[in-house]
Amino acid sequence: MKKIELIWREILEEGIKNSVFEQKGLAGKFHLSTSTVFAAVAPLREIGAVAVTGRDFRLVNLEKVLTFWATHRHLNKDIIYQTRVNMPALEIEGLVDNQTVFAAYSATRRLLGSAPTDYDKVYVYAADAQNLRSRFAPAGGPANFFVLKSDPFLEKYGKTTCPSQTFVDLWNLTDWYAKDFLDGLKEKFYGFL
Repeated sequence: MKKIELIWREILEEGIKNSVFEQKGLAGKFHLSTSTVFAAVAPLREIGAVAVTGRDFRLVNLEKVLTFWATHRHLNKDIIYQTRVNMPALEIEGLVDNQTVFAAYSATRRLLGSAPTDYDKVYVYAADAQNLRSRFAPAGGPANFFVLKSDPFLEKYGKTTCPSQTFVDLWNLTDWYAKDFLDGLKEKFYGFL
């Protein structure tokens, strides 16, 4: 995930509680330069999603930020391991280690309390795929288990990706059932979409 995406995620997750952000504060929080924060905020300002006032900026349109991030995310570039696991998705999820953060379909099921429809692919984030490689050895057939490179700040959201990142990741998947999962997230968290 790009550094600017850390800022977009933070704006979306924290903007619900506090819609005013200080660029220098964000830079310090994520160990980034203020120019990186500026680069993340600039396109959001151009589309009217944030309003910049001096050193601060304010979230004006959450929907625009969410859609902007979704259309700029390149999920496939973050895949560090993929394989075929010959078992149902729920069994695969039960075998992942404690350092793993559930994403996409698995995260949506947890965020909603149930899956909107059946799914057969599992996406997770991990800092290192080595332990998961040993648990899920390569098998023949199309991949149904995907490990994405985690960022160092993802764990603060718990064992699942936060709603905004779950939404953005799902937006980038092409499975027929991705739309059902997106619709479930929209209904629970984003009534405006």
